Amino acid sequence: MNLIVCAKQVVDVAEIKLDASTKKPILVGVPQKISDMDKNALEEAIKIKEKHGGKITVVTVGAPDAKERMKELLAMGADEGVLVPPPDHADYHVTAHLLAGAIQKIGSYDIILCGEASIDLFSGQMGPRIAGLLNIPQITYAQSITVDHNKVLSEKNLGEKAVSMESPFPVLITVTKESNQPRLPSLMAILSSSSKPIHEWPLTGVSPEALLPKVHTMDIKGIPMQRKNIIYQDDLDQSISKLVDELGKVGVLR
Repeated sequence: MNLIVCAKQVVDVAEIKLDASTKKPILVGVPQKISDMDKNALEEAIKIKEKHGGKITVVTVGAPDAKERMKELLAMGADEGVLVPPPDHADYHVTAHLLAGAIQKIGSYDIILCGEASIDLFSGQMGPRIAGLLNIPQITYAQSITVDHNKVLSEKNLGEKAVSMESPFPVLITVTKESNQPRLPSLMAILSSSSKPIHEWPLTGVSPEALLPKVHTMDIKGIPMQRKNIIYQDDLDQSISKLVDELGKVGVLR
């Protein structure tokens, strides 16, 4: 099996703080990491490789320092990495074209795996966009994946229902965080990953129109969440009654 995993370097959203005066997020100095669900995608690729053999290539669109985060994916079990530097102000449109262009340059592939969304923007767009550009089938929000010799079976949870889907190869699959528990690389795997290649490919094979962003971000601000801190100290029945009245006034209960 030739497996490709699309991964994204993101800021650690748990470490972001807001500027009290401007309400803008303070991004300088915030540590970066590989988006959590992209690790779920890699874990699925590793499980498929362990059963069927093959090769795993990780593709990332990002700055040169993304190579450091890609090394963790190589330590987990990927065989090689491809880093594509983006132009300034790249949006989903541009990034999807760059990823699709890199995948086409790789050539032969059976399954492309992506996280269902990135933890920073969480749009869920990238996987479907790539599948559309490559004109291949897609299965989204997969919670389980079973690979047969000529097809892949997947199941997604829709709340009250579970849907089973199958597709021939090649196919793109996005996975949820519930699909697995990404492994922690051993010390030996970390040491051996240093010999695995990370290729940096320039912007080749992508039309100039594809490199023009469709969306421009004008501003980013945090939303202040202030609590009223109302405490009811009456007996239980009276406190419940007052709480229900207050929730009705603010529109929580109708």
